[in-house]
Amino acid sequence: MKWHERRATAQSPRQGDHRNPFQRDKARILHSAAFRRLQAKTQVLGVGMSDFYRTRLTHSLEVSQIGQGITAQLRSKYPQLCEQLQINEQLIEAICLAHDIGHPPYGHGGEVALHYKMHTHGGFEGNGQTFRIVSKLEPYTLEHGMNLSRRTILGLVKYPGFIGPLTNKAIISSQVAHRQVKADNWHPPKGLYACDSEVFDWLLAPLSMQDRDAFTQISVKQNEHSRTRFKSFDCSIMELADDIAYAIHDLEDAIVMGIVHRQQFETEVAKAIHQLEDFPLSGAIFGLTDKLFSHLHYERKDAIGALVNGFITSIEIVKREQEFEEPLLQYQACFPVVCAKALGLFKTFVFNRVIRKPDIQIIEYKGQQIVMELFEALQSDPTRLLPENTRQRWLDAAEADNGNRVISDYISGMTDGFASKLYSNLFLPKSASAPDSSMI
Repeated sequence: MKWHERRATAQSPRQGDHRNPFQRDKARILHSAAFRRLQAKTQVLGVGMSDFYRTRLTHSLEVSQIGQGITAQLRSKYPQLCEQLQINEQLIEAICLAHDIGHPPYGHGGEVALHYKMHTHGGFEGNGQTFRIVSKLEPYTLEHGMNLSRRTILGLVKYPGFIGPLTNKAIISSQVAHRQVKADNWHPPKGLYACDSEVFDWLLAPLSMQDRDAFTQISVKQNEHSRTRFKSFDCSIMELADDIAYAIHDLEDAIVMGIVHRQQFETEVAKAIHQLEDFPLSGAIFGLTDKLFSHLHYERKDAIGALVNGFITSIEIVKREQEFEEPLLQYQACFPVVCAKALGLFKTFVFNRVIRKPDIQIIEYKGQQIVMELFEALQSDPTRLLPENTRQRWLDAAEADNGNRVISDYISGMTDGFASKLYSNLFLPKSASAPDSSMI
């Protein structure tokens, strides 16, 4: 089947292995170094602030669980259509587990830093890096990364376009000193890297030219970067699961850590949801608020479960207005309008009251500075400072004038702790210190 195909067709035989392609994909993701590193990468709150809240790893596990719940719900609601689309729990689980493996250290601070340093060399973006890791970098194969099936990779491509054409050059600020870089001016366009176009061509090879042209359409924006318009059916499920986890589970962390307060939530979320007509939880939202802010942990967990279930059970499959021949592009999973509004209230609350909180932004800014300093140091003398295996990759890439991409790959793969430690070894004096063996 075309969507089960892999780039490297020669596989080592596994006697008695009866797994389907997506079970194999899930195993490769779970056993990858890129996935393990998520345990020490920031989700919202900085790694090391507490051992309670989510990291990128626990977030990804929760997204996977929610994705499975959405899949089961859609099977129940649309059995014939799900059969036609051949929806598969292991496929959705694999996509959800891998969706964040391209995120660099220090969350969006690290992403801004790498895009700033890479904007004249092809840019940097977390989803584009995920595509690069699964298709090229993770050493499961010599040249094709994890060598995942085509459908799994398609499900990971949230933005099927390239950073160059998506970039609005009019809004890019002029080059400034590292400490003067404003994050709001340097958020990257959401897309893939031009140097990975060969893999993207392979991915879309089963599509007709009409479908491919439509799938890669972009919406041009006046005062912001352009955006891609479409994603595959499987990807739409992953994105809904990600949004639910971000809006509800990250809210739980903020409540427990005392970052947000009940009055704020009631004013900005609960009252607005109570006024929404046809939203299943409108009448229960004040009772759920009592439980969310209860000192009894089981009551908070019950409220979180009710909210997550309310959003999962509302999800529908709809047919796009844009005509596609490929069913995986013709259909998408989505919220009804009122549920999208309700989840938007949660997401806006988390963004304004948690992510934009000065304490959190200081952590992001510090990480942003560390990443830019590391990039500049490694870029200054790659053959001297890069570890041996990365040094060889840099030499090979430099011949094609793409050496900076290898430096970006190396830094983006670091955990928060590794980046901080390397920064200390490079820039902070230590009395009678020897090089840290973990950095070599």
